[in-house]
Amino acid sequence: MYLITGATGFVGGAVMKRLFSDKSLAVAAVRLKPIEWLSHYPVVEVGDLEANTDWSVALIGVSSVVHTAARVHVMKDQSINPLAEFRRVNVAGTLNLAQQAAAAGVKRFVFISSIKVNGEQTQKGRPFTEKDVAYPLDLYGISKYEAEEGLFRVAKETGMEVVIIRPVLVYGPDVKGNFLSMMHWLHKGIPLPLGAINNARSLVALDNLVDLIITCLHHPAAANQTFLVSDGEDISTTQLLQYAASAMGVSSRLMPVPALIIQVAAKLLGKGEVAQRLCGNLQVDISKARQLLGWVPPISVKEGLRRAVEGYVQPGAVLK
Repeated sequence: MYLITGATGFVGGAVMKRLFSDKSLAVAAVRLKPIEWLSHYPVVEVGDLEANTDWSVALIGVSSVVHTAARVHVMKDQSINPLAEFRRVNVAGTLNLAQQAAAAGVKRFVFISSIKVNGEQTQKGRPFTEKDVAYPLDLYGISKYEAEEGLFRVAKETGMEVVIIRPVLVYGPDVKGNFLSMMHWLHKGIPLPLGAINNARSLVALDNLVDLIITCLHHPAAANQTFLVSDGEDISTTQLLQYAASAMGVSSRLMPVPALIIQVAAKLLGKGEVAQRLCGNLQVDISKARQLLGWVPPISVKEGLRRAVEGYVQPGAVLK
C-alpha cells in the first residue's frame, strides 16, 4: 500500500488518481477534512506537517511513501523568520515523517523536491544535471535541499530507500499561479510583448511527472537516486504562448518586443524576477532517468498543453 501526502494538492491529487486508475491500493494523508473529490478515496487526517506530527496510523500497512506536501512560495509572507518557517515544514516535517516511515517498515520514500535546489537559471544549451553542485537561491529551494540531505542520512542510517525527484515548472489541468494567469491572458486576447523571446525553458506536464513518480515507486534502480524531470523538449516563452493559444483555438497576439527592453522595463518596475522567468533560460537534462530507468515522457509538450487547456476551457464555459 502507498501513502500519498499532499493529496489535496496539484501533484499529490494526480498521483492518487493515477494509482487508483492502475488498481493500486493507496491512502491519502491530508491536513484537514478532504475536499469533495478526495472523499471517494481512503483518507487519513494527520494535521500539519511538523516535527512532532504523529504518522503512526497513516503508516499502518504502508510499503512506500510519496511525499508531495510542502510549504511553497508564500505571497507577502508575514513570518518573522520565513526561512525558519520553511525549515519547520519542509525539513523538520519531512524528516519526522521519514524517520517514522523507516521505523514502521516502509521500504521506499519518494520525495518531490524542486529544480530550485539546482538554481534559478542556466546558460542556453548547458542544462542542469543531477551531478551539478546544489545552488539554491531562495528560501524554498534551500529548505528542499536541506530536506534532501536529511533524507539521505535517514536512508543510510535505516536502510529505507529514498528517491529524490526535482521537477521544473509543472503544468496541467487545474494548474494555478502564473501558468493560469497566462491562460487567462491568452483566452481574453490580451496583447503580450512576448513575441520575440528566444530563450529555452524546460517544463513538465503533470502526466509526465506522475508517470516518473510511479516508475520510481517500482523500479529497483531508482533506489537512493536523484532525478531531474521535464518533458524532454525545451521551448521558448514565445513558443509556449503560441502552442497554448493554438490549443485554445485563439490568436496569441504576441508583439515582438526585444527581450532586453522587457528586462530593463521589468527591473525599473521592481519585477526583475518575473522578467528572468519570462526571458531567461532554465534547462534540465533527463538523460539519467532515460538511461537508468528506461523512462520516456509519455506525452509531448503540445499534448500536455492541450490537456492543460482542456481543463481550463470546458465546452460551453463562459470565462471572465
